[in-house]
Amino acid sequence: MILNSPLEQFEIIPLVPIEFKTVAGTFDISVTNFVLFLFFDFSIVLFLLLLGTYKLKLLPNRLQLIIEGIYTFVVDTIKQQTGDEGLRFFIYYFLVFFFILISNLLGLVPFCFTTTSHLILVSFVAFTSNLAFIIIGFYKHGLSFLNYFIPSSAPKPLIPLITVIELVSYLLRTFSLSIRLFANMMAGHILLYILASFVLRLAAAGFFVVALMPILLMIGVFALELGICFIQAYVFLVLLSIYLSDSLSTPGH
Repeated sequence: MILNSPLEQFEIIPLVPIEFKTVAGTFDISVTNFVLFLFFDFSIVLFLLLLGTYKLKLLPNRLQLIIEGIYTFVVDTIKQQTGDEGLRFFIYYFLVFFFILISNLLGLVPFCFTTTSHLILVSFVAFTSNLAFIIIGFYKHGLSFLNYFIPSSAPKPLIPLITVIELVSYLLRTFSLSIRLFANMMAGHILLYILASFVLRLAAAGFFVVALMPILLMIGVFALELGICFIQAYVFLVLLSIYLSDSLSTPGH
């Protein structure tokens, strides 16, 4: 079945409609395809972590080796950006990285739903993370954390303008962090859909030889998307580590 639009693959469809009517209005808590695949994403993450860490062996099997590799990779990334102090938040960073990676990869499976292609999910993760970094900054430095928005080397006449720019730039982190992941996931899937549509239409018209070219392009784009799945999870991890480093470092320096 060919979809009418490349964007239909991102449509949220109610699977089990559940609505409650109250005085304040109607509350819709229906189980949708988005919710279903979000559950699958979390389930796969937990299953792989439990299976990979069950009865750890000195000579690790393949899954344990992969989990340990991801563990070391996340630790090294956090230490590179924040030092040892940032390792206190390792569990959160590890789960966010692993969840985004699994969600991205699962979205490449035919007939699966890409949860990270929806802005609401990635924006929620980015917003709550940045909110936590603000709280950490005030908890560690008190009101001195506000000095982060006033560079010590700035000329005094320009301090009001620079402060506004720094504040706006800080608040826009949530949007830049979420839009980067959302846009890359959506763009890649749209391109794959368009190429697949070419193949189906050419094959339906009897041009089987001509259809080989978009098939080869699909293979190349699919391989590229596999790389992007890892890269976007890594970029998300690195940027979150940098933002945490800003909250942990001495303001104004």
